[in-house]
Amino acid sequence: MAEIFPKHSSKFSYLINSTWDSLPIDHKPIEVTLKEDGSFLELSVKGTFFNDPPAPDGPAGQPFWQLWNYEVVEAFFLGPNNRYLEVELNPHGQHLLLLLNGVKVDVADCLPLKFNATISGSTWKGTALIPEEYFPPQVDKFNAYAIHGSGENRTYEALYPVPHGEYDQPDFHRLQYFKPIEFDKLMPNNSGSELSQFWKDAIAGKVKYNCTGKTTN
Repeated sequence: MAEIFPKHSSKFSYLINSTWDSLPIDHKPIEVTLKEDGSFLELSVKGTFFNDPPAPDGPAGQPFWQLWNYEVVEAFFLGPNNRYLEVELNPHGQHLLLLLNGVKVDVADCLPLKFNATISGSTWKGTALIPEEYFPPQVDKFNAYAIHGSGENRTYEALYPVPHGEYDQPDFHRLQYFKPIEFDKLMPNNSGSELSQFWKDAIAGKVKYNCTGKTTN
């Protein structure tokens, strides 16, 4: 795990440099950078492109269901009452966002997102602009993950991993291992306790989007 925080900055950078269970990785780590962009959070990703598995069968720039089965970087933003936003980004340009109201309780998914990704040789870069209404209030914990490979070579990596030997299988929803983030430095309006109208509508079952591979929500 590595954190790169300039003092008095509204830009945070992280390096995902261990497996999900606290072993070292054998390649250049994925870098995840967060910074404010008006009423959006800019989430940027840079790192090794494995091209394994192959690209999802869906258009770039659009949501793709079960993107976690492909090469992907994931970022989780956790607030009180186990409310959190999950963001998944793929090197080929597909994305998947989910609002969770409790552990693994999906109340909205396939959310629209401005996301662009480019591949150059063995490196890929991507930048997403996440609307502030997508975040639960008072975000104070964070974690990020990277996944690549197929079959027995499937590899799961974590910014904040679980202790080695504690679990047999990876599970990115073990919220107790997330660590604090000074999110109000990135999104000052998030410091209040009020749910956004978007979140209220999601909990009420009023937020419905479709994405490739999932025709109904």
